[in-house]
Amino acid sequence: MNEATLVLNQSTRWDQKRFYILVVTIVVSGFSQGLLLPLLSVLLEQQGISATFNGLSSAALYIGMLLASPFMEKPVRRFGFKPMIITGMGLVVGSMILFPLWMNFYFWIFLRFIVGIGDNALHFATQVWITSTVLPEKRGRTISLYGLSYGIGFGIGPLGLILLRYGHWVPFIVAVFLFILIFMTILLLKNEMPEQSQETHTEKRYLQVYSLAGIGLMPMFIYGFLEATLNSSFPIYGIRTGIRETVVSTLLSSFVIGSLIFQLPLGIVSDKFGRKKVLTLVTLIGGILFGLVPFTNSNYGLFSIFILAGGLVGSLYSLGLAYVSDLIPISLLPTANIIATIHFGIGSIIGPYLGGAVLSNISADSLFYLIAFVVISFAIFACIGRLIKNKRK
Repeated sequence: MNEATLVLNQSTRWDQKRFYILVVTIVVSGFSQGLLLPLLSVLLEQQGISATFNGLSSAALYIGMLLASPFMEKPVRRFGFKPMIITGMGLVVGSMILFPLWMNFYFWIFLRFIVGIGDNALHFATQVWITSTVLPEKRGRTISLYGLSYGIGFGIGPLGLILLRYGHWVPFIVAVFLFILIFMTILLLKNEMPEQSQETHTEKRYLQVYSLAGIGLMPMFIYGFLEATLNSSFPIYGIRTGIRETVVSTLLSSFVIGSLIFQLPLGIVSDKFGRKKVLTLVTLIGGILFGLVPFTNSNYGLFSIFILAGGLVGSLYSLGLAYVSDLIPISLLPTANIIATIHFGIGSIIGPYLGGAVLSNISADSLFYLIAFVVISFAIFACIGRLIKNKRK
């Protein structure tokens, strides 16, 4: 299939109404994930579960996402996008209904694992459906809107903690209700199948991506670590340091709001000055800001730090993908995206566990020292790489 035919097919398959429905679906999915992480952490802390085990429970969601990744492509190719989205949505909704019915630690680990599989199925199908039908000249702005939609939902999600005052089951019911509304709109869509493509040597392509863009894949790990740690461990930090639940939810939302505000400007700046320079600067300043959290006693001060840090490091995933795209040929981009997802998943699994471990075994303040170190690690490796390159010259 030549490029002209491909563009023609994409044009005929593009449906603006479908795109809006998928975007709203991602907003609701982001809301449920942004709500679930801090909500379950708070409820487990109130039950007396240690921070270490609390973090382990949070990691189950990302383990589900990570383990399900290799099995997503085949069912989409066989059944199409719509059934995959509905299946993923069903797994998430079913788990949401069961969470408040039996508040058991091990049962919740299983449910979080199922939610991870459902989220992965939903996001994989919607993202491939959008990117495989959008015109090339509109791909950047369209994918940015997709990411922005998830960020908006994820940022609103922690505000659902306020609903706990009406009962521990209320936040879950609200999330389920929103999914039911979206499910009714998904039913209106016509199912489509993805384009078939020729298989190549997977192992060699993975090695090529790592050899050409190894450092460019670090931001995905850092962002996964940061997002999961903040949403699972920060609520516990708040309880232990006397920060009210409403303030915790507001701070988590301010972090995401900051990332949404700065996402486009950072992208423009990186186009002009280079992705590596921008990533080095934002991780350096962002890490310093997180290191200042334990020394900040004012809620206004914390809000300022979170919205600024969110603005700087909240776009690490998208900036990282753009940087990888600068370093590798177009033919390797699909493989790079798979690796990026795996890196994000690994970071998301390790983050809550290490966050819970330092809270339990060291101190509450050590949580943000850990976060600061992980965020700054990119700047450290970038500087080391530059020094090695200069010496070779």
